[in-house]
Amino acid sequence: MDTTDPAIIFDQQGVCDYCRNYDTNILPNWNTGAEGQKQLAVIGEKIKKQGKGKDFDCIIGMSGGLDSSYAVYIAKEKMGLRPLVFHVDAGWNTQQAVGNIEKIVDGLGLDLYTEVINWEEMKDLQVSFLKAQIADQDLPQDYAFFSALYKFARKCKIKYVLTGSNFSTECCREPEEWGGYAGIDKMLIEDIHKKFGNRPLKSFPIVDVLTYKLYFKYILGMEVIKPLNLVPYIKNEVEDLLNSKFGWEKFQHKHHESRFTRFYEDYWLPRKFGYDKRRAHFSSLIMTGQMTKDDAMERISKPEMDEQFLIHEFKYVANKLDMPVNELREIFEGKNKTFRDYKNKKNLIDYGAKVMRVLGLERRLFR
Repeated sequence: MDTTDPAIIFDQQGVCDYCRNYDTNILPNWNTGAEGQKQLAVIGEKIKKQGKGKDFDCIIGMSGGLDSSYAVYIAKEKMGLRPLVFHVDAGWNTQQAVGNIEKIVDGLGLDLYTEVINWEEMKDLQVSFLKAQIADQDLPQDYAFFSALYKFARKCKIKYVLTGSNFSTECCREPEEWGGYAGIDKMLIEDIHKKFGNRPLKSFPIVDVLTYKLYFKYILGMEVIKPLNLVPYIKNEVEDLLNSKFGWEKFQHKHHESRFTRFYEDYWLPRKFGYDKRRAHFSSLIMTGQMTKDDAMERISKPEMDEQFLIHEFKYVANKLDMPVNELREIFEGKNKTFRDYKNKKNLIDYGAKVMRVLGLERRLFR
């Protein structure tokens, strides 16, 4: 991590606050040995007890990437659960991601439900965000993924949501300046779409952060479980495990299961805003002993994808969004803005994040 995170703090020894937070807050409370296995078993029994007589006892959102694929494996093979695998198709799946989902679901004998987002609405919202000139270009996809999952779980009265969120590959969270806006902010999305959108969002799923953090959790009793924080998780070893058991194929880098996210993180964000999310991704692996800093710096010294490939992807994204390539280029070269230029409830979200840290429910740095 470097000063492209404007809030980063280095001490006199040159150690940043991400590393200090990992050493003092995450590591002492992260149990993947016997204690973690015990906690996992207790959680599994609780979920199975609540799920008796139902078709499924939990739901897991799956993208085809490593974290969600491993979460599905742990739920079925280590916890003995009967999860419904839930996938949201927002129009940007790579064939590799689709293949990985099929391999895991079929290999474990699970049921898959795929919700397809209305493409015309998805497209209109993504173009609106591009025109808004903010760094947070993946919010429309994220909002679709999580909102659709929460809505479906509520509709089917599924109480437990298991996620692939974890410390092993995500203990260094991307700062908000890099497009790491936390929570589903309905106010932000509505203001941006009102200014730049052309089509009403009649079916696009939006579950506001206060709805799922308060109403879903405390009124409906829905719980979000992170099983990967309770089991050993070494990235390379898990990739080999899933490949040997199911033929699952690893990606070149995190988030490459989505063609838009791959383009956004490998081209748009670093070249337009100067933010390279690989710094956070690799920092997580460095802190957890899975990567050396020298190897990380060598990777960061050059683009993740070949230049001709990225040029092709620029044209692909423009064509898929029904935009002339020169229009997307004009947006790319336009004046950068931030989410602060639009109506939002970030102060309220930040307050909620602070409360969660005080209660020990969130140990990563959010800023």
